[in-house]
Amino acid sequence: MSESTLLTLAINAIDDKRAENIVGLNMKGISLIADYFVICHGNSEKQVQAIAHELKKVAQEEGIEIKRLEGFDQARWVLVDLGDVVVHIFHKDERTYYNLEKLWGDAPTIEIERVLS
Repeated sequence: MSESTLLTLAINAIDDKRAENIVGLNMKGISLIADYFVICHGNSEKQVQAIAHELKKVAQEEGIEIKRLEGFDQARWVLVDLGDVVVHIFHKDERTYYNLEKLWGDAPTIEIERVLS
């Protein structure tokens, strides 16, 4: 699966569970970890878990290996590593605290609305 298809799949999956303030960052040439980061948040632990669960389910249905899934039980910051795309699902309070968008501020952003349309 191409990285752009994987990115679209991830964004659509988290949007289906009403993830808020979805931000995509193009990390090519910036991070060795992944080509894209997707950052979003939920307003409660249950919503954070629902978003992560949906992403995991969709990935498995498409035959995508989940390289790593961390933080699900605590539901404050769940990391889902899909290889070329890493999805960070925060509880809204943790997102404000860690502010990954600022940390990776030099990364070009992806137009999420274009991906969702």
